[in-house]
Amino acid sequence: MTDVIVIGGGHNGLTCAAYLAAAGLKVVVLERRAVVGGAAVTEEFHPGFRNSVASYTVSLLNPKVIRDLELHRHGLKVVERKVSNFLPFEGDYLATGEGRTKAEVARFSARDAERLDAYGERLDRIADVLRDLVMETPPNLVEGGFAKALPELLKSASLGRRLSKLDLTAKRDLLALFSQSAGEWLDGWFESEPIKAVYGFDGVVGNYASPYTPGSAYVLLHHVFGEVNGRKGAWGHAIGGMGAITGAMAACCRERGVEIRTGAAVAEVLTEKGRAVGVVTEGGETIRARAVVSNLHPQLLFSKVDPGVVPADFAERIARYRSGSGTFRMNVALSELPRFTVLPEPGDHLTAGIIIAPTLDYMDRAYTDARAHGWSREPIVEMLIPSTLDDSLAPAGRHVASLFCQQVAPQLPDGRSWDDCREEVADLMIATVDRHAPGFAKSVLGRQILSPLDLERTFGLVGGDIMHGRLTLDQLFSARPVLGAGDYRTPVKGLYQCGAGTHPGGGVTGAPGHNAAREIVRDARRRRF
Repeated sequence: MTDVIVIGGGHNGLTCAAYLAAAGLKVVVLERRAVVGGAAVTEEFHPGFRNSVASYTVSLLNPKVIRDLELHRHGLKVVERKVSNFLPFEGDYLATGEGRTKAEVARFSARDAERLDAYGERLDRIADVLRDLVMETPPNLVEGGFAKALPELLKSASLGRRLSKLDLTAKRDLLALFSQSAGEWLDGWFESEPIKAVYGFDGVVGNYASPYTPGSAYVLLHHVFGEVNGRKGAWGHAIGGMGAITGAMAACCRERGVEIRTGAAVAEVLTEKGRAVGVVTEGGETIRARAVVSNLHPQLLFSKVDPGVVPADFAERIARYRSGSGTFRMNVALSELPRFTVLPEPGDHLTAGIIIAPTLDYMDRAYTDARAHGWSREPIVEMLIPSTLDDSLAPAGRHVASLFCQQVAPQLPDGRSWDDCREEVADLMIATVDRHAPGFAKSVLGRQILSPLDLERTFGLVGGDIMHGRLTLDQLFSARPVLGAGDYRTPVKGLYQCGAGTHPGGGVTGAPGHNAAREIVRDARRRRF
């Protein structure tokens, strides 16, 4: 018998396994696919061309996880973009990044340029507090006597003390960011459309919503938690693609004695007397353990658990757990770099996150159109060309590009299937880039297409949701995935969760895996297995 089985070898599952092994526990990771990494993998998608298949850029990976798992020693190298974002639009563009944003914004509004520093400082004050909370277990709502409630009350008091250190302005900002839309937040700060579009894009990334949907300001905030090589708020590229991150994590796991099995899909979580005691694989093998931890989407996990051991209200709320990020993902092999009409020559702007969505109103229309039609006829596209920073991904003189596309419906209306529409929508995404960079379509040598249905089938992202569930107030912090199960434990004894369906949510952070491991080790030491 092993101590812990980890279901799913995505980055959070590997992180959790590495910490558990460091604590002296015997760990087995079971991964359905032929390769570990979950959605953070690098694969060849066209002969000679490799790219990050699903997740595609680095910022949110927590520095503590990098240090504790010694990811740099295991081969991870992250480089920063030379330009943060490039926003082309009719007749002009905005390029942002260290040392250039203020001058660029001043071309459109001197007032906005002057407000940038205050905006950044105010946002950073909130982000700094939340960065700390990312690596902590939320207070959990528990039933029972005072002895059970006391630890959670102490956590709540600690959280209260931390938030009390914010001044009144920061507290008001915190309330606004959790309740307002990204559009309302940005309209209150700026008057020029380009800078609102660049910042507002973060409010719709992985969020099937308008930038004017209440709560989207938090999604914007969620995307500024990160850092690259110690620089807060920066975004970068992992040399070798996102698979380099999970490859380093897997190397750490193996060095610590973790057994990793691929091609080992789990069919059932075994329970006896209301407790998880192991799993049965789809191949029919029974593996017993003292505890089971799942890196799967919460709904996928509980589809593998005997309903008789799951409390009815909990099961009902898991069934209602909302997913669907409006994401359509593509990778393309290119014969040459794109030439944007507004900036045709090759340059540092091609290392940026290239955002094709010129205004907040454009983003709002994209969502409304997708709701009615199934996908926006004028979609939001972010393109990255990682081969401008990493020549290992493509043959000499050639390039690869990642297209992260919004807004598309997780489930198409009128009973249509994504299998019947994926090629048409892929053509639309290519054409959207081509309108700003004529000749782009002709330069495409090959392409990989991942519709929401493909993302679900391939990576277990229910509804194609890259976050493992919507980042809304009722699915955050202590309520992720369900109030009363926000501490990585489930109502089934011995069964835990460590995926992005737990606090702090989506993104390649490693935080859920880190936090879940801490709680599992605590239970092991208290003989609660």
